Amino acid sequence: MTNFKNPYLQGLLAPVAEEVTAHDLPVTGHIPSSLRGRYLRIGPNPLGPLGPEDDASYHWFTGDGMVHGIRLRDGRAEWYRNRWVRSQAVAEGLGETWAAGPVVEDFDFSPNTHVIAHAGETYALVEGGARPYRLDYELGTLGPCDFGGTLKGGYPAHTKKDPDSGELHAIGYFFGWEHLEYTVLSASGQIVRSVEIPVLGSPMVHDFALTQKYVVIYDLPITFSMKMVEDGLSLPYAWNPEHSARVGLMPRGGGADDVRWIDIPPCWVFHTLNAYDEGDRVVVDLVSFPSFMHGGRLEGNPPPTLDRWTIDPVAGSIHQETIDDRPQEFPRVDERVVTRPHRYGYTVTAEAIVQNQAGEALMKHDYVKGSSEARLFPAGSGVGEAAFVPSSSSSSDSAEDDGYLMALTFDPGRQATDLVIIASQDFTGEPVATVHLPVRVPLGFHGTWAADRV
Repeated sequence: MTNFKNPYLQGLLAPVAEEVTAHDLPVTGHIPSSLRGRYLRIGPNPLGPLGPEDDASYHWFTGDGMVHGIRLRDGRAEWYRNRWVRSQAVAEGLGETWAAGPVVEDFDFSPNTHVIAHAGETYALVEGGARPYRLDYELGTLGPCDFGGTLKGGYPAHTKKDPDSGELHAIGYFFGWEHLEYTVLSASGQIVRSVEIPVLGSPMVHDFALTQKYVVIYDLPITFSMKMVEDGLSLPYAWNPEHSARVGLMPRGGGADDVRWIDIPPCWVFHTLNAYDEGDRVVVDLVSFPSFMHGGRLEGNPPPTLDRWTIDPVAGSIHQETIDDRPQEFPRVDERVVTRPHRYGYTVTAEAIVQNQAGEALMKHDYVKGSSEARLFPAGSGVGEAAFVPSSSSSSDSAEDDGYLMALTFDPGRQATDLVIIASQDFTGEPVATVHLPVRVPLGFHGTWAADRV
């Protein structure tokens, strides 16, 4: 990998070549006994061998997915595993028989963007029209999934869980559609609601927002490019100044005709922190870029900022303000407050994303005090997105920041990765525990804490 010039195949982004299983991992500190489950993280890890053509065309977003998992129980780190998500191409590349299952019009892809636990299942997710893949507890691939025949098309990478109903809300897109697909997945794992929302120009819609009243839709100027397909680029989406930027509000019980569209200045949003209703208005906290993906590449783009959009559907206006202008990405929140007002949000410095350099800090934002704290990591740590794990699953039993943050960081001295567990209320203090993995985990995308079911 060291001979490649492609920035997504070098340094902390370089893929690993082997699947590893390790037991009884060494720990510095003490893992809280209440943490019983798996920390899961996914990212691109192209299955080799790669050649000169791949070096020129490969994009980070298009690599075969690999899931990494650390199982915690009774104060111990019982195991670490990393496994490729075995799409048909990956299974065949490994000399295995594909598990098979329902794919959309022969469109199959190894999901690389998010991994979640829902209704007793583990799912690897990716956007753009592909189906999710089911994984077993130890991260083996069970095959593509259409939620028992209830999913019409593909399924996106980002979902929002309603803390009251346990339902997962999502918005999917596909370059061949002239619509977006809003779906609701029940707490038992069946699609129970689906709405087609017409859009023009085949926009990329990576994320959205959810409140107790509305589904908030981003229709922004990154769109599908046939020219990029013809040029052989693996990610054929780019900034399109001719595509107007707008935000849509759809009542959660409404349909496509009920969407209230509001124009905004051009920008790009990968990730929402959270959103909630404030009287007749909607407040959305997110990370936004003034523009993005020039020529389909990540590097060379303006840095993102942590912003707040206050939407007035009656006036048809949006007030946009910057909460923190330091470059940052991967916003997360205590998922017990999704759709409700939140006090705290967590982000990671964004240099790792926009410049292929190591992100060196996690940030904790206090929206009530209007302040933030930065937890620094040594140079070369490449700290990833932090998942919040509450001390109690009930929002009434523990405060919003009463819990732990889990993130992967690279230890340059060991040349391997650690899972750090931080007490949120002692954000800049010593980690509660650090689990030392035996290998390097490449920089990736999203992770989750999947608590064991009692």
